[in-house]
Amino acid sequence: MILIADGGSTKADWIALDSDKNETFRVRTLGLNPAVVPEDELKNRIVNMFQLINIKDQVDEIHFYGAGCGTPQAVDILKKVMKTIFENASINIAEDMLAAVYASSGNNPAIVCILGTGSNSCYYNGNDMEMLAASLGYTIMDEASGNYFGKKLLRDFYYDKMPKKISKAFEKEYNLDADFIKYNLYRQPNPNMYLASFAKFMFDFKDEKYIRKIIKKGFEEFFKYRVIPYNKDFNTPVYFIGSIAYYFREILEKVATKNNLSITDIIQRPIDNLLSYHKENIN
Repeated sequence: MILIADGGSTKADWIALDSDKNETFRVRTLGLNPAVVPEDELKNRIVNMFQLINIKDQVDEIHFYGAGCGTPQAVDILKKVMKTIFENASINIAEDMLAAVYASSGNNPAIVCILGTGSNSCYYNGNDMEMLAASLGYTIMDEASGNYFGKKLLRDFYYDKMPKKISKAFEKEYNLDADFIKYNLYRQPNPNMYLASFAKFMFDFKDEKYIRKIIKKGFEEFFKYRVIPYNKDFNTPVYFIGSIAYYFREILEKVATKNNLSITDIIQRPIDNLLSYHKENIN
C-alpha cells in the first residue's frame, strides 16, 4: 500500500493507494510541520487518525510533501516520527514546494507559488527547483500568507486602524483579549496556524475597501520578494497554490499584470493533481 500526502501547517491531506495504484481512501489530519510542531504532537496527529493506524503495517511506501520540510534536520525529525508508526514503509519526505510543482506545472518550467498558512515560491526549470532564499517562516517572511494577514488584522485592530464596521465584526468573531492572544502566540504550538485563523475573516469582507487594500499590499510584497527576482517575462507560466490566492484571484491577477506576468492557473487544493502526477510519473 502507498500513502501520498500533501501537508501544510494547518492540515495534511492523505490518499491511500493499493498495489495497482487504485485509491482506497483519503483522510485529513492536522498539519505536520516539523519546524513548529513538537515530535510528540506530530506523532499524535497521525496516530489519532484511525484510518491511517488501521493500515500502518500494510504501508510499503510513503510520499509526504510538507510545510517546514525544506531542511535536512526537519526532514529527519518527521521521518523518525513516521518510522515509529509505519515500521515497514520506505519514507520519502520533501517540502510542500515540490508538491506544488508536481500539482501545477508537472515536468514543465514555471514559476510556482504557495499562498497558504505560509508562503513560498520557486522557479522550476524542468528538472530542479531554484529558490530565491531559504524560508525563515512566519516571524520573518511568509509575505501574503494567512499568518501574514492575521498579524496585519490584529495589529490594525489594536492600533485602532480598522474601519469601525470591520472592527466591530472582527471583535464579534474572535476572542481578542490580550492575554488570550498572547497565550496562543507564545505558550501554544502552531502560532503560525493561530495567526492564519484570523485570515478567514477577510473572505467575508472581501469587497470592503480596507480588506482589498491590505490584500493588494500583501500580494505586492510577495511579488517584490518572491516572484520578480526570478527575472522571468510574460511568457513564463506562473502557478499559485492555496486558498488565499484562490479567493482573491482578481486582485492577484491585477498585481501580476502590473508586473508584466500572467497567472496560468490557481489551484486551491493540490492533492488531486499530485495524485495524478504520482500515478503517471512515479513507480
